[in-house]
Amino acid sequence: MENKMETNNRSAFEKVVDHMMQEDAFSRWLGVTVLEVKEGYSRIRMTIRDEMVNGFGIAHGGIAFSLADSAFAFACNNRNNLSVALDVTITFTKAVKIGDTLTAEAKEVHNGRSTGVYLITITNQAGEQVGLFKGTCFRTGKALI
Repeated sequence: MENKMETNNRSAFEKVVDHMMQEDAFSRWLGVTVLEVKEGYSRIRMTIRDEMVNGFGIAHGGIAFSLADSAFAFACNNRNNLSVALDVTITFTKAVKIGDTLTAEAKEVHNGRSTGVYLITITNQAGEQVGLFKGTCFRTGKALI
Protein backbone atom coordinates (compact mmCIF):
# COMPACT_ATOMS: atom_id res chain seq x y z
CA MET A 1 0.00 0.00 0.00
CA GLU A 2 1.16 3.54 -0.68
CA ASN A 3 1.58 4.67 2.92
CA LYS A 4 4.37 2.73 4.62
CA MET A 5 3.00 1.86 8.05
CA GLU A 6 4.55 -0.71 10.37
CA THR A 7 3.23 -4.19 9.57
CA ASN A 8 1.93 -4.55 13.13
CA ASN A 9 -0.11 -1.33 12.81
CA ARG A 10 -1.93 -2.48 9.67
CA SER A 11 -5.64 -3.22 9.93
CA ALA A 12 -6.90 -6.73 9.31
CA PHE A 13 -8.48 -5.43 6.08
CA GLU A 14 -5.15 -4.00 4.87
CA LYS A 15 -3.32 -7.24 5.73
CA VAL A 16 -5.74 -9.25 3.58
CA VAL A 17 -5.28 -6.87 0.63
CA ASP A 18 -1.49 -6.89 1.10
CA HIS A 19 -1.62 -10.69 0.85
CA MET A 20 -3.85 -10.51 -2.23
CA MET A 21 -1.45 -8.08 -3.96
CA GLN A 22 1.52 -10.38 -3.24
CA GLU A 23 -0.30 -13.19 -5.06
CA ASP A 24 -1.86 -11.06 -7.84
CA ALA A 25 0.64 -10.85 -10.69
CA PHE A 26 -1.93 -9.26 -13.00
CA SER A 27 -2.71 -6.30 -10.71
CA ARG A 28 1.04 -5.83 -10.27
CA TRP A 29 1.49 -5.89 -14.09
CA LEU A 30 -1.23 -3.25 -14.38
CA GLY A 31 0.82 -1.11 -11.99
CA VAL A 32 -1.92 -0.94 -9.36
CA THR A 33 -1.17 1.03 -6.22
CA VAL A 34 -3.49 0.45 -3.27
CA LEU A 35 -4.39 3.85 -1.81
CA GLU A 36 -6.95 3.00 0.85
CA VAL A 37 -8.67 -0.04 2.31
CA LYS A 38 -11.47 -0.16 4.83
CA GLU A 39 -14.12 -2.74 5.59
CA GLY A 40 -16.01 -3.34 2.32
CA TYR A 41 -14.12 -0.52 0.57
CA SER A 42 -11.02 0.01 -1.53
CA ARG A 43 -9.45 2.78 -3.60
CA ILE A 44 -6.67 1.98 -6.05
CA ARG A 45 -4.78 3.76 -8.85
CA MET A 46 -2.80 3.02 -12.01
CA THR A 47 -1.36 4.85 -15.03
CA ILE A 48 -2.11 3.88 -18.64
CA ARG A 49 1.00 2.71 -20.54
CA ASP A 50 1.70 2.39 -24.28
CA GLU A 51 1.05 -1.36 -24.35
CA MET A 52 -2.45 -0.86 -22.89
CA VAL A 53 -4.02 0.87 -25.91
CA ASN A 54 -6.05 -0.68 -28.70
CA GLY A 55 -5.95 -0.03 -32.45
CA PHE A 56 -7.83 3.25 -31.98
CA GLY A 57 -5.12 4.73 -29.76
CA ILE A 58 -7.28 4.63 -26.62
CA ALA A 59 -6.97 2.32 -23.65
CA HIS A 60 -8.39 -1.13 -24.28
CA GLY A 61 -11.66 -1.49 -22.37
CA GLY A 62 -10.27 -4.53 -20.61
CA ILE A 63 -7.70 -2.34 -18.85
CA ALA A 64 -10.26 -0.07 -17.13
CA PHE A 65 -12.42 -3.15 -16.49
CA SER A 66 -9.47 -4.93 -14.87
CA LEU A 67 -8.67 -1.95 -12.64
CA ALA A 68 -12.29 -1.86 -11.46
CA ASP A 69 -12.31 -5.64 -11.04
CA SER A 70 -9.24 -5.43 -8.79
CA ALA A 71 -10.87 -2.71 -6.66
CA PHE A 72 -13.98 -4.93 -6.47
CA ALA A 73 -11.89 -7.93 -5.38
CA PHE A 74 -10.06 -5.95 -2.69
CA ALA A 75 -13.31 -4.53 -1.30
CA CYS A 76 -15.29 -7.77 -1.24
CA ASN A 77 -12.47 -9.97 0.10
CA ASN A 78 -10.95 -7.70 2.74
CA ARG A 79 -12.96 -9.28 5.58
CA ASN A 80 -10.89 -12.45 4.93
CA ASN A 81 -13.87 -14.31 3.44
CA LEU A 82 -12.89 -15.66 0.01
CA SER A 83 -15.35 -14.06 -2.42
CA VAL A 84 -15.62 -14.58 -6.17
CA ALA A 85 -17.47 -12.62 -8.85
CA LEU A 86 -20.97 -13.81 -9.74
CA ASP A 87 -21.93 -10.99 -12.06
CA VAL A 88 -20.20 -7.81 -13.23
CA THR A 89 -21.04 -5.04 -15.67
CA ILE A 90 -19.25 -1.91 -16.80
CA THR A 91 -20.29 1.24 -18.62
CA PHE A 92 -17.52 3.27 -20.24
CA THR A 93 -18.33 6.99 -20.06
CA LYS A 94 -15.16 8.65 -21.39
CA ALA A 95 -12.17 7.56 -23.48
CA VAL A 96 -8.91 6.83 -21.65
CA LYS A 97 -5.53 7.72 -23.20
CA ILE A 98 -1.87 6.87 -22.68
CA GLY A 99 -0.56 8.69 -19.63
CA ASP A 100 -3.95 8.99 -17.94
CA THR A 101 -3.95 8.08 -14.25
CA LEU A 102 -7.06 6.18 -13.27
CA THR A 103 -8.49 5.74 -9.78
CA ALA A 104 -11.06 3.07 -8.98
CA GLU A 105 -13.10 3.44 -5.81
CA ALA A 106 -15.14 0.43 -4.69
CA LYS A 107 -18.02 0.97 -2.27
CA GLU A 108 -20.11 -1.77 -0.75
CA VAL A 109 -23.86 -1.32 -1.19
CA HIS A 110 -24.95 -4.72 0.17
CA ASN A 111 -23.17 -7.10 2.55
CA GLY A 112 -25.11 -10.32 2.82
CA ARG A 113 -24.15 -13.65 4.32
CA SER A 114 -23.49 -15.24 0.94
CA THR A 115 -23.41 -12.29 -1.48
CA GLY A 116 -22.19 -8.73 -1.68
CA VAL A 117 -22.89 -5.91 -4.14
CA TYR A 118 -20.36 -3.18 -4.97
CA LEU A 119 -20.31 -0.04 -7.10
CA ILE A 120 -16.93 0.95 -8.48
CA THR A 121 -16.39 4.40 -9.96
CA ILE A 122 -13.38 4.91 -12.23
CA THR A 123 -12.08 8.46 -12.63
CA ASN A 124 -9.15 10.04 -14.45
CA GLN A 125 -6.57 12.50 -13.10
CA ALA A 126 -8.98 15.39 -13.80
CA GLY A 127 -11.65 13.77 -11.61
CA GLU A 128 -13.80 12.93 -14.64
CA GLN A 129 -15.72 9.66 -14.50
CA VAL A 130 -14.48 7.32 -17.22
CA GLY A 131 -16.36 4.21 -16.15
CA LEU A 132 -18.94 2.78 -13.77
CA PHE A 133 -18.67 -0.88 -12.73
CA LYS A 134 -21.15 -2.92 -10.68
CA GLY A 135 -20.16 -6.25 -9.19
CA THR A 136 -21.95 -8.96 -7.26
CA CYS A 137 -19.82 -11.48 -5.40
CA PHE A 138 -20.43 -14.86 -3.82
CA ARG A 139 -18.88 -15.43 -0.37
CA THR A 140 -17.42 -18.94 0.02
CA GLY A 141 -16.92 -18.84 3.79
CA LYS A 142 -13.24 -19.80 3.36
CA ALA A 143 -10.42 -17.65 4.76
CA LEU A 144 -7.82 -16.15 2.41
CA ILE A 145 -5.06 -15.96 5.00
